[in-house]
Amino acid sequence: MPALTDTFRLANGVEIPKIGFGTWQIPDGDEAYDSVAEALRVGYRHIDTARAYGNEASVGRAIRDSGIPRDEIFLTTKLPAEVKDHDEALASFETTMSALDLEYVDLYLIHAPWPWSDPHTDHREGNQAAWKALEEIHASGRARSIGISNFDVADIESLMETATVTPHANQIRWFVGFTQDETTAFCQEHDILVEGYSPLATGAILDNADVKGIADKYGKSVAQLCIRYLLEKDVLPLPKTTTPSRIAENADVDFTVSAEDLAFLDGLVDTAS
Repeated sequence: MPALTDTFRLANGVEIPKIGFGTWQIPDGDEAYDSVAEALRVGYRHIDTARAYGNEASVGRAIRDSGIPRDEIFLTTKLPAEVKDHDEALASFETTMSALDLEYVDLYLIHAPWPWSDPHTDHREGNQAAWKALEEIHASGRARSIGISNFDVADIESLMETATVTPHANQIRWFVGFTQDETTAFCQEHDILVEGYSPLATGAILDNADVKGIADKYGKSVAQLCIRYLLEKDVLPLPKTTTPSRIAENADVDFTVSAEDLAFLDGLVDTAS
């Protein structure tokens, strides 16, 4: 499936497969291990995890056991959102690398601009300090690229005041009807790849009659159309499922959506409700 082998090129020249397999809310142990192993078997070469997901050990083991050369797999993980300190960020990365039991990651992100327990609070200096640690990790080669997650324009501008490396990616919630246009435009203008998590609106969009009507025109599922929509917008989708048939289905998106249908999807709102 070409969608699994096609790549975006990050600003530093690193190639990132255009579809990632997300592991949010997949418990550590057999469930995480088996789903990542199945994704790799089907042909995914981009796996996304985070320290906060609690499943790095199982993800790392599935990658090691796959028999696929490490340099053919793109792995993303994330610094916990609560860490807003340089030395703590370095220590957290070591904990992550110990859990993964791998020599390097391909993309390391600050998971959010504020702690999950205290959203939308001001942690500009803490983010700058944590970013300095990520720059050092990147310089060491243990993270081939670095980026951010859940950052809006103001958060990114603040970070760039002291950054020596512009973030290579920003992973944000992104789906039909919720496209974060201002942040997306800013990132694309500054050569920051936008990655879209929850491309199926955490499942809420699957029953949307308007989206289903478009999907039916192409003989595709709602999930396939939603994932393709992101690719048409140069946003990298991160679908998540533990069902083997859907793992394969979510990657079978080698079709083109017409400009007219894209415009219709662009006009939809509240698809997650």
